[in-house]
Amino acid sequence: MTLDERDARAILEKAIRRSKADACTVRLNGASGGNIRYARNTVTTAGGRQNTSLGVTSTFGKRTGSSSVNELDDASVERAVRRSEELARLAPEDPEAMDLLGPQAYAPTPAWFEATANISPEYRAQVAAAGIEPSKARGCTAAGFLSDSDGFSAMLNSKGLFGYHRASGMDFSLTVRTEDGTGSGYVARDFNDVARFDPAATSAIALEKAIASRSPRAVEPGKYTVIIEPEAGNELLGFMMGFDARNAEEGRSYLAAAGGGTRLGQKLVDERVTIYSDPAHPEVPSAPWGFDGLPRKRTTWIDKGIVRNLSYSRFWAAKQGKEPLPGPANIIMEGGTQSLEELVRGTERGILVTRFWYIRSVDPQTVLATGLTRDGTFFVENGQVKHAVKNFRFNESPVIMLNNLDALGRPMRVQGNLIPPMRVRDFTFTSLSDAI
Repeated sequence: MTLDERDARAILEKAIRRSKADACTVRLNGASGGNIRYARNTVTTAGGRQNTSLGVTSTFGKRTGSSSVNELDDASVERAVRRSEELARLAPEDPEAMDLLGPQAYAPTPAWFEATANISPEYRAQVAAAGIEPSKARGCTAAGFLSDSDGFSAMLNSKGLFGYHRASGMDFSLTVRTEDGTGSGYVARDFNDVARFDPAATSAIALEKAIASRSPRAVEPGKYTVIIEPEAGNELLGFMMGFDARNAEEGRSYLAAAGGGTRLGQKLVDERVTIYSDPAHPEVPSAPWGFDGLPRKRTTWIDKGIVRNLSYSRFWAAKQGKEPLPGPANIIMEGGTQSLEELVRGTERGILVTRFWYIRSVDPQTVLATGLTRDGTFFVENGQVKHAVKNFRFNESPVIMLNNLDALGRPMRVQGNLIPPMRVRDFTFTSLSDAI
């Protein structure tokens, strides 16, 4: 259930009035939406969902307890408040507890769209058909999932901090397999505004990748020039996007400097790399505050290859004499003007990777990761995709990858981030995989 700002605040105030704690924070979240899932060219499940939950956090001194409930009548709210206070009295003291924030100013973010909030079961069925029918016509099998939501989050504390944020969104993914079991293609898209989603064109991407990836050939593992599609790049870059100051200052991350301190102000990656976050970005809007209510604002994390900011929790900022800074809620990596196809045309010899999966951390201090390619990996020669190749296992660090950049393309939205396609030198493939 989606409540407007006035109704949400009224419920939050009702809970705060019942509090007997030294400090109290109440959060209210709600969402409604639907989904459709299909596999083997047949819809398997479809449904709707609606839920609203109230969370209460009570504090006595440095002791804190929390409870939640999804009924909002007076008696349920009363029970949630009393339960949180009971748990707080039983909890051990938290040596890192901080006083509540007072009122804050939050910039509006363009995250809600009526068209997305009004997605119907008929529309979801049309999206499924756009993947199923072309796949059947070309002897392939489609399996996909569409989920959409219209929701809100609101919070109020006993010091008067109040925030309200409404957002809509849709997430779509599709895997298409060839009947001979040798080809597979994948595509994923997410938007706040469903008007930007083209089901037929998007589904066709997975279908064409599946057909093109049939009968892959084995290629020797080793170091290759690699063209990395945004979906694959996002998965690997995620391992280096925390930017947490405490981890760095305590020597537990790749942002720790040799001999002590951090790499703040130091060149980390290629000078063409600029990464920032912005909750009000029109293409990838996000919530305007962090968990404790600290406002998020546009923040540059890496500027022309140099580390410019680290995120500080309120506790760690106070301990270190710094200003608190929430971590990124979205990642926006600037790119170039070339399309993915243009990056391919500029490649003399290399590998086109459309997706990474099953990525695991090997060494957090170098961000070394290992994983596999999947759903369409191709050999490129003289600017053309020549044929599909068997999937590889890789061992690579995104930091090293961003130091071996050859070219960047136009960014596209992936899982709430903006990531460009990349052409990278000397990407390390260690072995082959028979999986498709």
